[in-house]
Amino acid sequence: MTAALLSHPCMSQDALKDCRDADFIASMLAFELALVRAQERIGAVPPGTAADMAERLEHHAFDVDELARGVASGGNPAIPFVKAGRGALPDHLKRYWHQGATSQDVVDSALMHLLTPRLGAIDGLLERCRTAGMALMRTHADTPMVGRTLMQQALPITFGAKVAQWTVGLEQARRRLGEVADQGLPVQFGGAVGVHSGWGDEGMALMQAIAQELGLSCPILPWHTNRQPIHTLQTALDAVAGAVENLALDVSLLTQTEVGEVSEPSAPGMGESSSMPHKRNPVRCALIRSSARRLHGHTSVVLGAVAQPLERGLGEWHAEWVPLTESVLLVEGALEQAAVLLEGLEIHPERMAANLAVTGGAIMAEPVARLLTPSLGPERAKALAADAAEQARQQGRRYADVLVSLVQEGGDAVNSDAGASTAASSHASPHDSTLPSAEAIRAATDPALYIGSSKHQVRAALEWLQR
Repeated sequence: MTAALLSHPCMSQDALKDCRDADFIASMLAFELALVRAQERIGAVPPGTAADMAERLEHHAFDVDELARGVASGGNPAIPFVKAGRGALPDHLKRYWHQGATSQDVVDSALMHLLTPRLGAIDGLLERCRTAGMALMRTHADTPMVGRTLMQQALPITFGAKVAQWTVGLEQARRRLGEVADQGLPVQFGGAVGVHSGWGDEGMALMQAIAQELGLSCPILPWHTNRQPIHTLQTALDAVAGAVENLALDVSLLTQTEVGEVSEPSAPGMGESSSMPHKRNPVRCALIRSSARRLHGHTSVVLGAVAQPLERGLGEWHAEWVPLTESVLLVEGALEQAAVLLEGLEIHPERMAANLAVTGGAIMAEPVARLLTPSLGPERAKALAADAAEQARQQGRRYADVLVSLVQEGGDAVNSDAGASTAASSHASPHDSTLPSAEAIRAATDPALYIGSSKHQVRAALEWLQR
């Protein structure tokens, strides 16, 4: 009753238009007509039966409310649908309607038929994300920024390397889901207990023919209680959700006022606050993360329903319907936001540079320690680099200036304002004459010169993404 305001905004609006109750009914009808066409091919029903049924039912107005009431008493939507379809047929066709099938055949096949086009739409959105991500990687392959661990400044990376992580993750998920789509979602046809009762050896051939009619794959066997196809599809969807959520989480953190390194694409009314006109909230990220969190919850339900009893599930099968269908709509909705986000993401290199300097350059303590180690040894070099960082923080001075002073003084004045510390007094070295020059020390504190393999990672990622 609150779907339009609380649930649907996180989903793909295009998918919602194509996955209405009427569309699911159409998919159930498609299965029944595919079944009778397959039976007509082997002479099990009179010639022309399928065409006659199609003419009478394809434009029949099935009453959704009446079917919904029937679900409560029958336990699944196929039972009232089959009853309504048979009631709309003349007597000479009734006997050939739903012949040899069971409710689960109808519902499972209809769901696979309904969701197959959505996999193509999801793949298209992931392609857009890949293209946009690659463009950002090329542009910002050598744009330095702070790398953060445990929510704290750590060492420099490049923005291109960060985008590479997002883009590779999304592409890995795309290829995983693509394998599912390439194999095709499977038809379901096994009859009452999954062994094509009444059809003998023709049952397997009928299953193949129905799959061809519906554009679905033919499974090895009917899968009434072997829910591996659903498990595979759901976990692949969850992998996409995880990858897109990672993007949204990073972007939302980087848009914080105090960070300001990126901004979501601007659009009229997008991100506005109900009470604070100055705010520009990362709404696309919020919608993506909301979709992903809901999808993760749906995945737990589907995984919990994998083991089903005997030849037909009792509640486990029924529990899959909403999580599976909503997951497809949610991941497509999240990707619609992600594609726009990556295509229009506003990058602020000047803020990245400012954040690199927020510690006065102390973020470069590690490379400084490496530079000093040949002269002072590893322990003294690390202590001097750390003391310089603390002095720079306390005195509001540039890290490079403090370092140069300490090195030039041979370490004698470290922490002089607070009294010489044990660590500071150990900085003096008999090899002071070999200490690096002021120019070398200042160069060692340049973040742009300490980005590790960032550029190479961008090149490697681009090469892989284009395969």
